[in-house]
Amino acid sequence: MAFRVDVRMGKAEYISLGFCSNDHLAVVPFIPHDTKVRMVSHAVTGGGPAGNAAAGAAALGMRTAFVGTVGDDADGRMILADFAKQGVDTSMVKVRPGATSAIAYLWIEEKTGARSCAWTREGLDELTADEIDPEAIAAAKVLHVDGHNAAGAIAAAKVAREAGVLVNYDAGTHRDGMEELLPLADLLICSEEFILKLTGLKSAEEAVRAVWAKYRPKVCGATMGERGSMCFDGKGFARCPAFRVEKVVDTTGCGDLFHTGFAVRWLETHDLMECQRFAAAVSAIKCRGLSGRPPSAPTRNEVEEFLEERTS
Repeated sequence: MAFRVDVRMGKAEYISLGFCSNDHLAVVPFIPHDTKVRMVSHAVTGGGPAGNAAAGAAALGMRTAFVGTVGDDADGRMILADFAKQGVDTSMVKVRPGATSAIAYLWIEEKTGARSCAWTREGLDELTADEIDPEAIAAAKVLHVDGHNAAGAIAAAKVAREAGVLVNYDAGTHRDGMEELLPLADLLICSEEFILKLTGLKSAEEAVRAVWAKYRPKVCGATMGERGSMCFDGKGFARCPAFRVEKVVDTTGCGDLFHTGFAVRWLETHDLMECQRFAAAVSAIKCRGLSGRPPSAPTRNEVEEFLEERTS
């Protein structure tokens, strides 16, 4: 039987469209290969790039909605319940009767917070173009896409561009449909791996400039993990180092929340360094906790306090 757990908070300012899952996170002394290891700790929580982005935007104070698909199974119920607890509107989520919701298994190295991930959405149909809500998208401030649910993402991005809604593309992995999505992005910040593969270049800076020249987004950039990020807007180029934290617990969701933080700050200031610095703070704070969701995903006050401490 189909089910629904809705959170409705008026018109969403930040709509995140893409992949959501139930994440099984295991902190281990080392990531095992052809052997066994006893877990240090274990948790099951909502995850997925766009799912984390939605919850992260809500934590930063945005009225937020998630758009994607789940099955009508126990995992689907948990995914929607997690969104509800995190203040994310799920009224545009499509529940697929008889389908299996997406899940992921993550092994997190205790000493470094580095992680490996295996995921699946087998048997879960993606969004179709006619399943998006054009009115809701046109009324938002940000449409965040992660490359999943390509048909729905492309249709939504076209609506957003027509309405002047900021399209924030978290380009982390090459997927079907990305060729149509890339020209629709306003904020096109890619993982270093993604942008080097896309261009065939060896330098991330050259790749960023080349991709900006081809697609002309408002901002093109690359994230490089602990080496920070770089962005170009056609006029200026800015490099921002990553913040160091005392203890990295888990890197899951750091990139997802970087994109969210950048977009939220871009709505307030179009300063490349300021947006990168804010996004880097969101990611750094998240590293201190498990998973990419609240309470590891920080509130606006936590980010501002973090930045103030480092400024002074």
